[in-house]
Amino acid sequence: MTQVKQGDTVRIHYTGTLQGGETFDSSEGRDPLEFTVGSGMIIPGLDAAMPGMEVGDTKRVEVPCAEAYGPINPEMRQAIPREGIPADVPLDPGTQLQMQTPEGQTLPVTVVDSDESTVTLDANHPLAGQDLIFDIELVSIA
Repeated sequence: MTQVKQGDTVRIHYTGTLQGGETFDSSEGRDPLEFTVGSGMIIPGLDAAMPGMEVGDTKRVEVPCAEAYGPINPEMRQAIPREGIPADVPLDPGTQLQMQTPEGQTLPVTVVDSDESTVTLDANHPLAGQDLIFDIELVSIA
């Protein structure tokens, strides 16, 4: 059988869960995820688990946060003046918003706190600081 190696394009079905068992993402009901091994298209810890697998293989991969979305970076949290946000924008904790960087890039942020004068936004990836578990099945190698 052919084994996955760096540079191969593979397709996998996966279910990603947190340490407590909560599913955060899955390919169930969708087409398999396709990516090139070693290209940086997916998180490093999952990418590193692919070489050596054969079509039909299944595997559980435990990915520490450093090999997933990294640790929480306190500098990615910022309090901004409340008047800088339109009044019709909901500011409940957990609300996902999009901001624009000075370079014009869109940056997803999460509201973590708000009061009459300030809103605290977090630009860390929602899974930053989390160790992740993936159950994967190799569907094909191209």
